[in-house]
Amino acid sequence: MIKEKVFGKILPYLLILPSLIILAGVVFYPIAASLLRSFKLEEGGMGMDNYLYFFTDTIQRHNIIYTLQVVMITVLLAVGISYFLALFLRFSNSWTSRLIGRLYLLPRFIPGLVAVNGMITVIRDSGLINRISRLFGLEIKLGLMYNCKGIVLMNLWFNIPFATMLLAAALSRIQNSAIEAARDSGAGKLQILKTMILPLTYRDIFITATFVFMSNLGSFTTPYLMGGNNPQMLGISLYSQFNNGHYERAAALSVIMFLFSLLSAVVYVYTNMKKSEWEKGNG
Repeated sequence: MIKEKVFGKILPYLLILPSLIILAGVVFYPIAASLLRSFKLEEGGMGMDNYLYFFTDTIQRHNIIYTLQVVMITVLLAVGISYFLALFLRFSNSWTSRLIGRLYLLPRFIPGLVAVNGMITVIRDSGLINRISRLFGLEIKLGLMYNCKGIVLMNLWFNIPFATMLLAAALSRIQNSAIEAARDSGAGKLQILKTMILPLTYRDIFITATFVFMSNLGSFTTPYLMGGNNPQMLGISLYSQFNNGHYERAAALSVIMFLFSLLSAVVYVYTNMKKSEWEKGNG
């Protein structure tokens, strides 16, 4: 009897042991190895030089600032546009909203490399828009290549459908009866948005922003094809360090990028903790 009780207690742990072993080998070990390697110096020994390099070298420091700027602009624009698009899809019954509701996720099914290449053929200075403008005697050059403008534009292509899906799901939880009751009591659209809809979706807005931030922080394809040589996004900088044989610096930059993502994870945890307060309107 005692043996059966002991076996019953350890059985759940035995069942999840294979998953834990795989998780440790695939996730935890590479992270630990990269962390350890980030402190190794190319000339031998251990130290913080690999980390200091990215904050003291002018080019690398500009890369970090540039990446954070691009990512934050992407987050603000993607979440802002997606929120109003989600509002339109949720509260409009027009044929336009129904059509958009069926089509807005299509960009998510286009491979990233194909989408970026297609965008380049349209917006580059000798692209489709420029060629069409020449037919009317114009010379339109958008200037969206090899700078942050084109990267942000492409990021919006990828992130607006995803963000809209998350926010639309959050708005779908708001009952129509609550909105109708507010209207019957004389509340206008802006008042309903401010006092009812926003408090009920604060958490989802921050969560969406967190996912958009993390997905763009280490992006590679878009900045590689559309970005300039200086400054560079961190994903390209990491590739350059690794490709040039600076494996310790590449490991340090990986840790730095992880720490930036960890900050967004803290925001995610905080928003979950504040959920009940926001929904009550006390946050």
